[in-house]
Amino acid sequence: MTELVTEKPADDQAGKPTSASRITLSHIMTSVDTNLLGTVHGGVIMKLVDDAAGAVAGRHSGGPAVTASMDEMVFLEPVRIGDLVHVRAQVNWTGRSSMEVGVRVLAERWNESSPAQQVGSAYLVFAAVDEQGTPRRVPPVVPETERDQRRYQEAQIRRTHRLARRRAIKELRERRAAEGLDDA
Repeated sequence: MTELVTEKPADDQAGKPTSASRITLSHIMTSVDTNLLGTVHGGVIMKLVDDAAGAVAGRHSGGPAVTASMDEMVFLEPVRIGDLVHVRAQVNWTGRSSMEVGVRVLAERWNESSPAQQVGSAYLVFAAVDEQGTPRRVPPVVPETERDQRRYQEAQIRRTHRLARRRAIKELRERRAAEGLDDA
């Protein structure tokens, strides 16, 4: 078996294993959750995703955490009235005060014994904050399995892309402003 490698925390803060904050949130979908097509609103699923990810981030960081961004919310299949939706979440990666939480959304008919089917996925970034809303340190996440290690490495790639995209947009706006092309 390959040895799992993670970054060593700068301040020797004890890490937490991925399993320490992993959760599953389950909810049965009703007519209140549906759109005009009779399927569940994407926003309802997104709220469940944010709720589960927030619980994981708070559990991992040991206190309040706020949503900083949501990446790659993908809807694979429609969710219908009567579906039992399971939202599974875990911390994939941690920085100094931020955490990436990976979320899988599964659905199954409430009255059938068929296995749950994946209907969506998302990646969210949370920032741990103190009572004044300022960022606070989070413990490093310790991947426990090969799958956790893969998720950790993929999260690092997504972080690099997020930062590069943010930097490129900022540079473009500054260049356009310097050329007098943008009003605001």
